[in-house]
Amino acid sequence: MRQEPFSLRKIAVGAYGPSLLYGAATGSIVPVIVLSATELGADVATAALVLTLTGIGSLVTNVPATLITSRFGERWALVGASLWCSAAMILALSATSLAVFAAAIFMIGMAGAVFGLARQSYLTEAVPLHFRARALSTLGGVTRIGVFLGPFAGALAMSVLGLDGAYWVGAGATLLASILSIQVPELGARRTSPATAAAAVAPPTMRRIVRSHAPVLGTVGVGVLLIAAVRATRQAVLPLWAQEIGLDPTTTALIYGLSGAIDMLIFYPAGKVMDLYGRRWVAVPCMLIMGAALLLLPLTGDAPSLLAVALLIGFGNGIGSGIVMTLGADFSPTPGRPQFLGLWRLLTDIGTMAGPGTVSAVTAVASLAGGIWATGVLGLLGALVLWRWVPRRPARTDRP
Repeated sequence: MRQEPFSLRKIAVGAYGPSLLYGAATGSIVPVIVLSATELGADVATAALVLTLTGIGSLVTNVPATLITSRFGERWALVGASLWCSAAMILALSATSLAVFAAAIFMIGMAGAVFGLARQSYLTEAVPLHFRARALSTLGGVTRIGVFLGPFAGALAMSVLGLDGAYWVGAGATLLASILSIQVPELGARRTSPATAAAAVAPPTMRRIVRSHAPVLGTVGVGVLLIAAVRATRQAVLPLWAQEIGLDPTTTALIYGLSGAIDMLIFYPAGKVMDLYGRRWVAVPCMLIMGAALLLLPLTGDAPSLLAVALLIGFGNGIGSGIVMTLGADFSPTPGRPQFLGLWRLLTDIGTMAGPGTVSAVTAVASLAGGIWATGVLGLLGALVLWRWVPRRPARTDRP
């Protein structure tokens, strides 16, 4: 019997709809977390610490997320994570103390780890190798669209309900995401191989995955850590440098928004290039462009020059949409895929927290320009690592 060709449309609503809603939910609350914390009595430093709890919650939950996904499957992990996040949003808007609010923000980070792992694991299994990069780049692009739209929905709700409106948007969007996640098609029977049969007797553990994949985690894994560090830093340094050169908040927001718009528009072509020509053709230019743009950023002194560099940063990040997920999918083994992807996400979360930390440390010792230049150097170093270790063609998947 002839096998029916793969069609992304058959799984598009279930695969991408929850991610769009989840992105909108998180995007709606990020701008107001610090404001809510200060209303509950936090000073500026404490409020900034509360904001980092989403990243900390994700970081510490990446490994447990593999156990949840392996035990219950990708579909129910998506449903559970969405409901957990919705409950956390309601807890945040009803909190009467800073401690309870901080716990709710931590819970949102926990949910993000499970949701992110489950959606990546699902698409890796559901999509054939020749279409993988386009599917995962689209996933990254759809999530970014949701994050972009979230603040506008939150602002509309806040015009009626105050700060609570943003959290109501988040709670509603994640509740809808849980309902839509139920529609995610089952993967069906997975291929049986000697390795799969052996895994039924000796299930893969985190220790075994670390031991067997240490060369990948120590080479390409370092590259994706650097990608995450540069990406996280770019979000912080653009508004900081705009303030440094005296731009008003409206101009800064416009420049930041235009950079984000460029970022969102090119995710699918980037995925197609990866599928047709290999991951290296996107991974290396992504880091080269962002690294070079960050080196140029401190040389700007007015709005037009800053806009030009911001657009370059957005383009560099946009062409890398889905690259971290795609590389993780390429190297993930079967069995043991959730465990490997959990480690992969752990590396990216470490990079996400280390990038802004590097800027902060160098700025404290030298200057903001020095901190930005240090990040630019990390970008060029990441390009070198990825050029050396990313295969010319996609790595063979489903390896024991």
